[in-house]
Amino acid sequence: MYNHELFHTLHQLSRHLTNKLNEVLKPMGLYGSQWAVIFALKTKGSLTQKELCDYLFVEAPPMTRTIQRLVKQGYVRQVPGKDKREKHIQLTDAALNEYPNWERAVTEQNKLLLKHLPETSQKELCTIQIDWLHKLLKE
Repeated sequence: MYNHELFHTLHQLSRHLTNKLNEVLKPMGLYGSQWAVIFALKTKGSLTQKELCDYLFVEAPPMTRTIQRLVKQGYVRQVPGKDKREKHIQLTDAALNEYPNWERAVTEQNKLLLKHLPETSQKELCTIQIDWLHKLLKE
């Protein structure tokens, strides 16, 4: 029974964090799903849509919609790969110019959300999360 409560609480927390992220990014014309793609591309470099889907645990149809929106906004471009069906997604100069503003807003929001969680608890939670994710990915 305890695991139901844990997963319910994690789901509620995830929804709350997503809503807060959307609130801070909306005035800048972005949503959390778009920020996730932009952040992944900034930290990992050029990725295919499949690689983005795998990394962000997002199915292909919503990822396609997110990428199309970002292309329309001028923040990503699709570059043909070796295989004609494969396209690499890359950040544009416009996205790289705006990135510091988006990152600053997200960082400030994260600080507000974490202000009541002691740093030692933050580190412990991060360690637990990383260990758990690695175990889940191996299954």
